[in-house]
Amino acid sequence: MLDALEVFTTVVVGLMVGVEFSVAFVINRILDALPGDSGQLGRAHGGRMLGAVMPVWYIGSLVLVGVWAVVERHQSGTGLVVTAGALLAVSVIMSILLLVPINNRGRTWTPDNRPADWEQQMGRWDRLHYVRVAVVVAAFTFLVAALV
Repeated sequence: MLDALEVFTTVVVGLMVGVEFSVAFVINRILDALPGDSGQLGRAHGGRMLGAVMPVWYIGSLVLVGVWAVVERHQSGTGLVVTAGALLAVSVIMSILLLVPINNRGRTWTPDNRPADWEQQMGRWDRLHYVRVAVVVAAFTFLVAALV
């Protein structure tokens, strides 16, 4: 049972890391290269779609890591799991305080109502997202290390 929790948690977090990595280094680069308003419209749609899913994924991942840490608190490797949980908590706090407000604005924008500085706001979101990706990659790395 505990092995299943460890594997399930690691897979859930790993898939989340993959999605976030893809957004940072693939999807947004593709959207930025599209002509005209297509990229901005794509970002708005992505903000709506992922904005609905990612909070559940982030919180769910944090809860799973917390359960793992509590259930196996006397096992070797628990410090790695706790560190992963702390990093995931940082990513959640960072998301709520820094990224979500930008995303909530951007997902409503159209070519007719977007602000003049929309590109700068998306650039700031991208830079903050790179940091968040680094944090969740580190968390995932600690989880994998805890498995071995």
